[in-house]
Parts: sequence; C-alpha cells; structure tokens
Amino acid sequence: MPETAYDPSNVFAKILRGEMPAHRVWEDETTLAFMDIMPRGDGHVLVVPKVPCRNLLDAPPEALAAVMATAQKVARAAMSALGADGVTVQQFNETAGGQVVFHLHVHVIPRFEGVPLRPHTGEMADQDVIAGLAARIRARLS
Repeated sequence: MPETAYDPSNVFAKILRGEMPAHRVWEDETTLAFMDIMPRGDGHVLVVPKVPCRNLLDAPPEALAAVMATAQKVARAAMSALGADGVTVQQFNETAGGQVVFHLHVHVIPRFEGVPLRPHTGEMADQDVIAGLAARIRARLS
C-alpha cells in the first residue's frame, strides 16, 4: 500500500476551507456534497469527508460511514429531483485505481435509461447548467 501523506493543498481541501468555489448541495458536521464541475452525467455530485484523508485506504471508519450515509441521501435526492432511472456510485483509490484528486471522495451520478456516461475529458461544463442542477438537488435535500 502506498504511504503517501495527505496533501492539504488539494482542490477538495481548498473547497472545504472556502478557498475555492463550489456548487454545494449538502453539508453537515462531517461531510460536504458539491457538484462535479467536469460531470460524467447530469447531476454528478461529489461527497467528501471533512476530515483530511487521502482515500479509502487511510480514512477512519467513521469518515467512511459518514460519506456513505451522505452519498445515499444525495443519491435519493438527485434521482427524485432529476427524474433519474438509477444512480452510479464510484470511488477510486491511488493513481493506479483511477484517483485524480487525493482527498477521499465518492461520485454520485444520476443515470437515465439509454444515456451513457460522458467521458472524462477534463473540460469544465457550463456553470449555469451545473448551478441549476445543484438548486434542484438542494431543494430535495432541505
């Protein structure tokens, strides 16, 4: 197992500290859920723990439990708000496992029959569209 230290300058840590903007949909004492700015599907949300951890491999069990509870809450709200037919939940660990940002995070992606996931191109989506989707999901979470 790699023994790379947590980097507090990662983009999700900056979002948690309010140093970078994000379209937030849910926040509680232990987690934050916000829109992915490079979504693989409409309504793509990321759920992160507030405690610093690189990924599943070094996260405390209570952080994992909190992240999954929030992922479930967000998945239900996103499916309802967007009329989705299903949801894909993804989580990647270390570079070889597909992880790009090294702060534990779970992808919650609403899915629609016959609509494939978009490829991860590295290009940001229209922020107005993302903001609109965030508002719809957030409304189901309040």
